[in-house]
Amino acid sequence: MRSRTLAVPGATLYYEVRGDGPLLLLIPGGGGDAGVFDGMAETLEQHFTVVSFDPRGYSRSTLDHGPEAQHVAVQSADVHRLLTHLTEEPALVCGTSSGAIVGLDLLARHPGQVRTLVAHEPPCFAVLPDAAVHRAMVEEVLALFHTEGVAAAGARFAAGIGNAMKPTPPPTDLSPRAAEMWKRLAANGPVMIEYELREFTSYTPDYAALAAVSGRLVLAVGRETRGALPYRPAVEIGRRLGLGVTEFPGAHNGIRTEAPEFARQLIGILTSDVAAPLAACPRSPSDAPALP
Repeated sequence: MRSRTLAVPGATLYYEVRGDGPLLLLIPGGGGDAGVFDGMAETLEQHFTVVSFDPRGYSRSTLDHGPEAQHVAVQSADVHRLLTHLTEEPALVCGTSSGAIVGLDLLARHPGQVRTLVAHEPPCFAVLPDAAVHRAMVEEVLALFHTEGVAAAGARFAAGIGNAMKPTPPPTDLSPRAAEMWKRLAANGPVMIEYELREFTSYTPDYAALAAVSGRLVLAVGRETRGALPYRPAVEIGRRLGLGVTEFPGAHNGIRTEAPEFARQLIGILTSDVAAPLAACPRSPSDAPALP
């Protein structure tokens, strides 16, 4: 595994590269970082050049001027710049949770950079018919965060999404690298609640732009989140685009709890895509990279 950094407007991104083959970029969910994909990367790196990163303001990706509101368009622009830095070819992309929202925005704005996007349970609560209920829940989470702290806010959010996260491993079962990751994620949690949660759950995809490239989009859901809130936005987005959803192992955090199985299903989807002609994913002149 090789670690690198990339300067972007207002921040410095930390990213990790491992393996060889077609480029696969992994985008973590809110408060996550490159380490959440370690379990999957062990399998994926046998087929792809796997790139994972810390979004701006989280873990090892620093902001030039301290904490600030997180915006989907800004994180999407960061991913656009990272891909431009890494490759001239359309890339395979997999984003989970808030990372899936970033992936949807990237595909809409820079379709020439994306060969296939697997968007796993994007929490676009705003697209749902009962969006007002979920917006109120998010506001309750923020209020609890300010009055009672991160534990109370986290418990309310977990209940609000239908307890769709499987338990994390006990500290005694963690490797030193995993233990360090969990320390970083604990520090990221308050940042995510304060600066990202409201913005990202209020995001509505650009359906017109996505419809033009819907053949490159795989909407993924967790098999164990059926009936829970995180499952529903992908279904609704798919309905509007004429797409179905693909179930992956596990719940909302299946990338960690069922990492090998999740990775194997992802490989099956993406390797079939790799065999498709590159001509199916033309790059626009504005997407032309300036390689380092």
